[in-house]
Amino acid sequence: MKSTQNILALTREFTREIRFKSWATTLSTLFILLISLSLCLLNIHWFYKVPASVFSGLVIVRMFVIYHDYLHETILQKSKLANVLFTLFGYYILTPKTVWKRTHNFHHAHNSKLVKSGIGSYPVYTKKRFEKLSKEDQSKYLFIRHPLVILLGYYFTFLYGMCINSLKNSFSKHLDSLYALLFHLAIHTAVFIFFGWQALLFFSIIPHFVSGALGAYLFYIQHNFPSVHYCVDDDWTYEGAALESSSFLDTNRFMHWVSGNIGYHHIHHLNPRIPFYRLPEVMKRFKELQSPKRTTLNVRDIINCLRLKVWDAKLGCMVHLKKM
Repeated sequence: MKSTQNILALTREFTREIRFKSWATTLSTLFILLISLSLCLLNIHWFYKVPASVFSGLVIVRMFVIYHDYLHETILQKSKLANVLFTLFGYYILTPKTVWKRTHNFHHAHNSKLVKSGIGSYPVYTKKRFEKLSKEDQSKYLFIRHPLVILLGYYFTFLYGMCINSLKNSFSKHLDSLYALLFHLAIHTAVFIFFGWQALLFFSIIPHFVSGALGAYLFYIQHNFPSVHYCVDDDWTYEGAALESSSFLDTNRFMHWVSGNIGYHHIHHLNPRIPFYRLPEVMKRFKELQSPKRTTLNVRDIINCLRLKVWDAKLGCMVHLKKM
């Protein structure tokens, strides 16, 4: 068996971008998104608009993962066109570059560290720490992790978390959060004025609700699942965090397409410079990466993941409130 350090070194050959494939997946995803959104503006029966609207939300998630790879400097670097496209897309999905890069890079550097798990991901407290909190602070912690807050990810994670809160914390450093809010508002306003409230519902509200909910849940289950392992700084290793604290989302081909293979999250954390379209290739290549900690989108697994609240150091696992 190869050591995890050796596997990390061996995965570097897969960090080579296939430039044509990067452009092909980016432009084809944008094209599909524009077509599905356009259907939401046509004067057709709502029976056709509803699936087009929901599908648009799913495609936004895929495009987000591609955008995420671009910000990891994995694909399409030194391209002025790509910079313009992804900057505008970041505004469109209320995830401006400065906020995402600051929080997400921190998350990758400190994945599974209990004392730092709340930056760029959902906070995870130990049972001992949670019990010492005031009732107000306990409520705030549980509110952030509440299933309804995740379901309303468009509002809580993206609109408030990525934009409004970043402006409140540092207005000058995150001016692009303001640009994102204005860009987002301009699109909503234009659709309402020129096409009416039904178009606003199908073109904007439903797609962003779907993408926000699925995106927030993907953030959550990547590091909040029954077999996850958290640790303090002294026990932490980069490779161990990738393989022990990051899940593999075991799902069908369509959902792997929608999620841009981000479900291969243990490999992504092992080496974030691997383009999203090469992650399945890496998993097939190395046996050591073929038995990850798994979760699914089955209702039972979703419920089991959402029930998890704190890390119990004695049991060595996350537990729900009834076990506390």
